[in-house]
Amino acid sequence: MLTVAIGGLGAIGLKLAQALDAGVEGLRLTAVSARDRAKAAANLAGFRAPPAIVGLGELAERADIVVEAAPAAVFEEIVGPAVSRGRIAVVSSAGALLPRMHLVDQAKVAGGRIIVPTGALLGLDAVRAAAEGQVESVTLVTRKPPRGLAGAPYLDQHGIDVLAITEPTRIFAGSAREGAKGFPANVNVAAALALAGIGPDRTTLEIWADPTVTRNTHTVKVEADTVRLTMTIENVPSEENPRTGKITPLSLLACLRGLVSTLKVGS
Repeated sequence: MLTVAIGGLGAIGLKLAQALDAGVEGLRLTAVSARDRAKAAANLAGFRAPPAIVGLGELAERADIVVEAAPAAVFEEIVGPAVSRGRIAVVSSAGALLPRMHLVDQAKVAGGRIIVPTGALLGLDAVRAAAEGQVESVTLVTRKPPRGLAGAPYLDQHGIDVLAITEPTRIFAGSAREGAKGFPANVNVAAALALAGIGPDRTTLEIWADPTVTRNTHTVKVEADTVRLTMTIENVPSEENPRTGKITPLSLLACLRGLVSTLKVGS
């Protein structure tokens, strides 16, 4: 039995907590952290075994696995103590990891691990396999309804009113590293893809605000010496947070199951 603590009880964290409380063989939810403790207590009131509500820095003291499911601004407050104590950190804000790769070094020294789930993307197994050979290019094209991009720092910096867009418009083109910085709540998928493949500076990203789509759509294209890949996923946005796909908490749950499962499918 491995114990689990979750940092953040928003659209991702609460769904994951509910699933763990319902019962997952080999896993037990022991602690959570949330900005609004009163709201968190209300959300947990109906749980069969309500976890403790603790501060971000205390999560690592309470569990073997610490799941980061919070705003990118508090990423290090959750992941830092976890890896320093030799825990397994499962992170949903992959974009916040790119400028904090020193945490990987800390994990290596302390015997911890950082795991980036597939999240709202697809095909990371294939990209990782291709990266064992020679990869010429990796491109991600993301299309989201405009409201799913609202509030991104890049839009504010460039004076882009995304809610006024009435036809498909490319609002960003650059590296995955630049995209993760400018859209920290929107394109964690780009960071995950970059980490699986050829890195954040060689991975190319396009972001489109597209009022003609109702789903968060990501298309991955890979050119390598062993394979040519084109993969598209269309995610249903979460009602609680349109920036997040409904599949994201399920991906985290599948990742956690894989840590304790006798049979694990995929690399």
